[in-house]
Amino acid sequence: MNLSYQIDKDEHYDNVLHVLKEQFLLSDRLITKLKKANKIYLNSLPTYTKKSVTVGDTVSVLIDFEEDNSNIVASNIPLNIIYEDDYLLVLNKPANIAIHPSILHFDNSLSNGVKFYFDKLGLKKKIRIVNRLDRNTSGIVILAKNEYIQECLIKQMKTNEFKKEYLAIAKGILESKSGTLNFPIARKEGSIIERTVSSDGDSAITHYDVVKEFNNLSLVHIVLETGRTHQIRVHFSHIGHPILGDTLYGSPSELINRQALHSYKLTFIHPVTKKELILESSLPNDIKNIINN
Repeated sequence: MNLSYQIDKDEHYDNVLHVLKEQFLLSDRLITKLKKANKIYLNSLPTYTKKSVTVGDTVSVLIDFEEDNSNIVASNIPLNIIYEDDYLLVLNKPANIAIHPSILHFDNSLSNGVKFYFDKLGLKKKIRIVNRLDRNTSGIVILAKNEYIQECLIKQMKTNEFKKEYLAIAKGILESKSGTLNFPIARKEGSIIERTVSSDGDSAITHYDVVKEFNNLSLVHIVLETGRTHQIRVHFSHIGHPILGDTLYGSPSELINRQALHSYKLTFIHPVTKKELILESSLPNDIKNIINN
């Protein structure tokens, strides 16, 4: 992809680097990578970052790196593609599949399926997953097709321009039908996986409203303001309403063999078109059946 900017008469920039940081919002790491590859241009000619610029000059960069992704095994895992363009790949992840390979799941993760798909398209790109979901959480997962797109989306997450919405079934009937759970979260002592509410933890804020109540269960709409590991699961367990089927923070359920948690909607600004993109995924059958029955 090519990023280009012409300096206007009302603007002042000291040099090329100033434009790269102010207009393209490039990280130091990506700028260094572009410099080494000679992919920074001033008026269509290769240049260096300290080169001075003036009104009418055009600064551009070319982000087209081939990347080594041979560390991931390609597996022919079906992908449910919600949206795709030259910059983004958006998938609907089923439950019971990990995002990344591990010792136990080295060839059957979502990333293995993406590697197979990229290989088929001839794309030599790293697997850059922007929003991670737990193995047993279903829903929307976004992949960036280059480092710049990934950086843009991560910045949106940090400034709350990236809205993440979930649907979940919580055990019991919540006393407050809407509210905000504001409890800091830390790693539980003695565990590498489990998290807990702790005054020493990182800020964690979850907004919710109850959509439906049935059979001593609550269908809850959730909006994350922060994105801590296991945030929704920890928060609802902390208030005495663990997510149905969550064996880590609650208890097993005969109704479902995983936590009833689904990432159903993501809203963000497309890094290239600058238009708002709203992506949705309908509830999977295992959660839908509980609600309807």
